Amino acid sequence: MDLFDHSRQEQIGRDAPLAARLRPRTLDEFIGQDAVVGPGRLLRRAIQADQLSSLIFFGPPGTGKTTLAQIIANTTSAHFIALNAVLAGVKDIREAIAAAQDLRGQYGRRTILFIDEVHRFNKAQQDALLPWVENGTVILIGATTENPFFEVNKALVSRSRIFQLKPLEAADLYRVVEQALADSDRGYGDRPIQLDPAALDHLVDVANGDARALLNALELAVETTSPNESGQIQITLEVAEESIQQRAVLYDKEGDAHFDTISAFIKSVRGSDPDAALYWLARMVYAGEDPRFIFRRLVILASEDVGLGDPHAVTVVTSCAAAFDRVGMPEGRYPLAQATLYLATAPKSNSTMGFFDALAAIEQEREQEVPNPMRDGNRDSKGFGHGQGYLYPHAYRDHWVEQQYLPSGLQGQVFYQPSGQGYEASIQTQVTQRREAQLAAMVDGGGALPEALTYSPDDPARDRWLQRTLSQAGEQLGAVRDRIFELAPPQRHHRILDLNARTGLLTWEALRRVPEGGVYARVHTAQDQVALEEQAAQLPEMARPVLVHADFEALAAYLESHTPGVRFERIVGRNTFSQVVNRDRFIAIVQQFLAPGGVVLLAETIPRHSQRISALVREDTLSKALGKRWHQADEAIHGVIPSGIAHSATDPRFNWQAQTLEALFRKAGFTVQLSEAVLHSSIYISAALLQRWFAVGSTPPSYRDQLAQHLSDKDIAAIQQECQRQLQGQTVQWRSPLVYLVGRLSP
Repeated sequence: MDLFDHSRQEQIGRDAPLAARLRPRTLDEFIGQDAVVGPGRLLRRAIQADQLSSLIFFGPPGTGKTTLAQIIANTTSAHFIALNAVLAGVKDIREAIAAAQDLRGQYGRRTILFIDEVHRFNKAQQDALLPWVENGTVILIGATTENPFFEVNKALVSRSRIFQLKPLEAADLYRVVEQALADSDRGYGDRPIQLDPAALDHLVDVANGDARALLNALELAVETTSPNESGQIQITLEVAEESIQQRAVLYDKEGDAHFDTISAFIKSVRGSDPDAALYWLARMVYAGEDPRFIFRRLVILASEDVGLGDPHAVTVVTSCAAAFDRVGMPEGRYPLAQATLYLATAPKSNSTMGFFDALAAIEQEREQEVPNPMRDGNRDSKGFGHGQGYLYPHAYRDHWVEQQYLPSGLQGQVFYQPSGQGYEASIQTQVTQRREAQLAAMVDGGGALPEALTYSPDDPARDRWLQRTLSQAGEQLGAVRDRIFELAPPQRHHRILDLNARTGLLTWEALRRVPEGGVYARVHTAQDQVALEEQAAQLPEMARPVLVHADFEALAAYLESHTPGVRFERIVGRNTFSQVVNRDRFIAIVQQFLAPGGVVLLAETIPRHSQRISALVREDTLSKALGKRWHQADEAIHGVIPSGIAHSATDPRFNWQAQTLEALFRKAGFTVQLSEAVLHSSIYISAALLQRWFAVGSTPPSYRDQLAQHLSDKDIAAIQQECQRQLQGQTVQWRSPLVYLVGRLSP
């Protein structure tokens, strides 16, 4: 770049719009999008470590897609090439690829190719990128306002990580304005601007999450307002209203906004919420949606979701559509609103879906012949007896008679299930009664040809259940894992802390659930850490969990030093509580690192109520006195004396129960939901397991060590002998009570 080019670039920078001048240059200057670039998030870690893979930024205008790309350009050691898909063609792509190949071949330097509005490339242009992204010649960063899963080459999408940027929150927009008014070099910090609070609120509200629109409006307000007598530029509410006169509604008739909004509208009508239905209707009309498209969807809904709940619904909607065609807009909004409100408040029934069950039967079953009484008797009644046996309903009382109309292989099949809503409720009993009569007619002959009942084939799920092996541990643990994440499903950008990773059961599932977030996992032993590190080594470096071998106090210190300010949307744990010594401090640490709106999810086995070994041995093989002493010792070990009063046990594994956990979290200000379950597992009692049970002086104390506090050595020897005789080599059912805790901080 020569002196003239440098001067020209400086002039362009000075003359650029406010939104361009204030574009953040580093992650620390970037405002909003914590779900994507907040502390501990995957993208932030990747940018800071300069270890980017191909990315696609997807979101509405003004949310920071191009800004993030420029921040990457400012921080990466790779060569950065920027193209705009509106202006560039295949020739530009080839030149960029050639430059990337030269740098890679001569200097081993990577190249990042940023393509703004990547969805505007046609298929051929996108295909031209594919081999170079595939072999690593370039790292692609694409920015698009359209859903990449529909508008971008599927092969490119599969090789890229998608990050969705959302409209900025109001608090973020206030910070943007504050930054613009304070920055003397790039903003208006050198001007005496007085921005009235009402004007600021209006600009933020109408900007609708778009930082660029907000800054453009602010710039227009400042540049077109003359200083007052005191020399200040005062931006009043009136000036703000003139600067940003109408809220821009994001609505692309071929994009996500179109389909998402009509989906919200239909779901609101189906859900009988007239207020939400009117809101989404108004949003579509305001954005310029074709009212005929809306009427088309309402006519479908009138049959699909209202149906026979109100048979007049179709008539009302089609009449409203005809009225709209007569009067047009804007008066046509009245029949549009009337049709919406009628359907939203009508009783709902989707019994017409029975037609699709009938279609499925046609597709899956062998074609059935028309029963002889149902055949056309006008042509072949004499030769083949077609139509013989048919009972004419109008010849009978109520114009109905018991006879079968289905093919023989489908007799007894039910497709139509009347609901208990509206009109359909009045015919529900009648339909059921007539079916019962038809079934009786079918069995008895009822005027039709003798036909036998057929039964459905054996349930394959039941057969699989019968074929299961005795060991159900893996399946049950999987069910526990799935239950934890079902109680409060995380979003893709969430950060998750696993309080007790151990085997990685929750950690690996967390990684699958939050591909754009981050997972931190605490391990209790160095052995567990080594095992998890070996498994994590199979993953790309940036996709691995952060493993921390520490107690809870050291974990808190590590998190603050490793990722300052990190907070977690989900804190999960399985069998964590029994490791806790200082329980109040443990709750405080969990509370400290829980993000606003975050959820604590714990699954805790309660050893206090778990399987008693004494219950596995037949009582008649021991003396009654020894059996009683053994049972009492078992109860005492688990923190309960025979009378059922809580025992003052000090072992943290046994001196708590579900209510203890609930009370501690409530004391800390959490709202708590508890649910309990009991796992029944098949356990094989091996000689090695028995040896561990009756080991002497082990850490933690063995079952024998705990029995020794209540029984004599002679009693223990007799018990051990009987366990070896009865249990060794046997598979027993082991009972494990489980409590699930869902904790949320009270607002």
